[in-house]
Amino acid sequence: MTLCRFAALHYSANFTRMQMKLILMALCAVVSSFKQPLSTELDGIWEEWKTQHGKQYSKVDEGFRRMIWETNQRLIRQHNLEAEIGKHTFTLGINQFGDMTNKEYNALLTANDAEEVKSLDGIPLSKWNCSLSAAPETWDWRQYGYVTPVKNQGSCGSCYAFAAVGALEGQLFKQTGTLLPLSEQNLVDCSGDYHNNGCNGGLAMRCFSYVSDHGIMSERKYPYTAEVGPCEYQNATKEAWCKGFNRVPSLDEKVFRDTLYEVGPIAVSVNATHPSFKFYKDGVLYEPDCSTRTNHAVLAVGYGSSYLDYWIVKNSWGTGWGRDGYILMARGYNQCGIARRPVYPIM
Repeated sequence: MTLCRFAALHYSANFTRMQMKLILMALCAVVSSFKQPLSTELDGIWEEWKTQHGKQYSKVDEGFRRMIWETNQRLIRQHNLEAEIGKHTFTLGINQFGDMTNKEYNALLTANDAEEVKSLDGIPLSKWNCSLSAAPETWDWRQYGYVTPVKNQGSCGSCYAFAAVGALEGQLFKQTGTLLPLSEQNLVDCSGDYHNNGCNGGLAMRCFSYVSDHGIMSERKYPYTAEVGPCEYQNATKEAWCKGFNRVPSLDEKVFRDTLYEVGPIAVSVNATHPSFKFYKDGVLYEPDCSTRTNHAVLAVGYGSSYLDYWIVKNSWGTGWGRDGYILMARGYNQCGIARRPVYPIM
């Protein structure tokens, strides 16, 4: 029995015939929208996208995935047309998330906002507060050797480990002058006793606590697998250690900027749920509808200014996302919650 027929057989006697007719028309429109023919003009682009991202589907699944992908293509096209006339400060682009349902995408966003708030109780605050003349208008730690190439967490919800490792790599370079990629897998496999959850989320600050107690190995000696395995940490081959961590005062983006300039790259949390973040491509992300309830850990590596002040943020979704793996996020607006809980390790 079709949805339209079912509705016709089960309407309330209180409805007039006209009311029921309107309801049936709306229901039938919803049903028919799921049966819209796929756009043949996108066939070539679809095949290229599948090849680029290594996508393979069963015959049953391909139509469903193509429909999601086309819906996202239309959203992106509409946004970019609006950006051309000045309605938005950034553009979008199709990426590896193009065929995912919202539920599938959100499953990758595993940072827990409430747990992070609780975990920060009693943590020392950053004391940096540079004069306006001391902190330059723009700063980018990538230009000074503090930042390793963009990595890819894959389907494992390990963003917290990548954010923590990025901050640790910067501090290790500051101390030694050597930029050494450290092991996210070490943290994914071994920081469970610190209340991290492997591929199901965690917090960068808990990683710093683990490294304070144990140390951390290099990426070369403990490579990333994008899945949880037994802890294979070897103390004899650790490459770095930290004394603990500090936090930046919540929502104070002036102190945040000063601290970033004085200290180095800083681990931050953002809300990555909105399509504007999911499909970000270029420009400065200013999205008033982006929630400040954070669910994804990233690394702030600098700041600057153009038509908007912005943060330079390194993500862990590979170089095919955003600006070669980076995003510029509006500064001074707590955009997507970025200024709520910045933390950094002490070496």
